[in-house]
Amino acid sequence: MLIKEVCLENFTHLPQAIRQGANRIELCDNLAVGGTTVSHGVMTEVLRYAHEKDVPVNVMIRPRGGSFVYNDLELRMMENDLFTAQQLGADGVVFGCLTAANQIDEEAMEMLLGAAAGMTVTFHMAFDEISATDQATAITWLAEHQVSRILTHGGPLSAPLDLNHLKQTIAAAGERLIILPGGGITADNAPTIAAQLAVNEIHGTRVVGHLD
Repeated sequence: MLIKEVCLENFTHLPQAIRQGANRIELCDNLAVGGTTVSHGVMTEVLRYAHEKDVPVNVMIRPRGGSFVYNDLELRMMENDLFTAQQLGADGVVFGCLTAANQIDEEAMEMLLGAAAGMTVTFHMAFDEISATDQATAITWLAEHQVSRILTHGGPLSAPLDLNHLKQTIAAAGERLIILPGGGITADNAPTIAAQLAVNEIHGTRVVGHLD
């Protein structure tokens, strides 16, 4: 079965997304800046409704748009949001921390991974900011620290989905973690892309069609 993870900004389109075949939700606000953490109220009601329908929810943990380089205060905010997600019953969380040199911020990630105990972790598209030559090393580090999946476009979001690079990334990951392709995937092209990449999970705002 192809898992269709639909990215939603709030509760508004959740019932329709599930009716149209969403079998996992990534919940985040402010998609225009790549996603930030939703409010406590939105998180509560989305989790309640989705879990009634047996649909898991992964919550974005990101205090602002812009870079993925976070200071100590921002990391404390993220840690608090992780605890909230855990208390409310989120199935997974989505975050990623980089250094100014676009390497994984290992210290920040280790702190947040500790706070995420019990929830699956997706390293989000911060991965696409890591240089291609360093991505294999990043995959190994993430796999060794029990990260479940990497959400990636295969390159800059401003460019089309890079299937060739995604194939290389999937091969580098092997069985250690899941590579979740996202960006530009729609209900129409999802089966073809999934087949070309030999993946059984895809991600996007339109993977189950248009949401009114």
